[in-house]
Amino acid sequence: MTSTAPESPSPEDQAAREAAEAIGAAAAHTDAAGGSSGRKRPKPGERRVQILEALATMLEQPGAERITTAALAARLDVSEAALYRHFASKAQMFEGLIEFIEQSIFGLINQLGEREPDANTRSRKLVTLLLQFGEKNPGMTRVMVGDALVFENERLQQRMNLFFDKIEAALRQNLRETSVVAGAATPTVDAHADASAITAFCVGRLQRFARSGFKRVPSESLEHSLALLLPIVRH
Repeated sequence: MTSTAPESPSPEDQAAREAAEAIGAAAAHTDAAGGSSGRKRPKPGERRVQILEALATMLEQPGAERITTAALAARLDVSEAALYRHFASKAQMFEGLIEFIEQSIFGLINQLGEREPDANTRSRKLVTLLLQFGEKNPGMTRVMVGDALVFENERLQQRMNLFFDKIEAALRQNLRETSVVAGAATPTVDAHADASAITAFCVGRLQRFARSGFKRVPSESLEHSLALLLPIVRH
């Protein structure tokens, strides 16, 4: 079907815009939480958010070494004992960050499933929102790719591995649907291979972002990459 509207945005532009809007909404509570850091007596649960905010901010420093609870406590101007009143261990603090990542990304993916009927467009938007989330949250990116977890509890890395397994599964489901519609002879096999390649691309972009000191942004030339990995399907 041919559109006659010359100003109609491309699928890439629309995906980027919608992903940016959704990510902005997901990050809003994080920004709001930071505004309460000056209170002497935080409300119940507020100090917990401040601790996670401080940890994420410290992770945003390029080349940051392993973060200790002593350094985290000093940043918040509290004792280490005060940290452990809210978290049983540092691993539990990282789990708080991972939970935020999971809730944000999978919440947005669920919204895509409800609002976007075209499977190929869902896949393109999924890649866009994942990379833009990392770009807007550099500290979270270091957690996602495991750089911040090297000397931490092994279960943290296992949880992030599971996160990307779920990303790949979501892509696989979309890609199989796209292959079936396109009349592919082996839609399941094709979907498995393509989902694996696209997930590896996403992880690679996030790793490059973290290891370049946040200079090489994940969304660099994204439209071109999407055209190669997920070309627009004309029905």
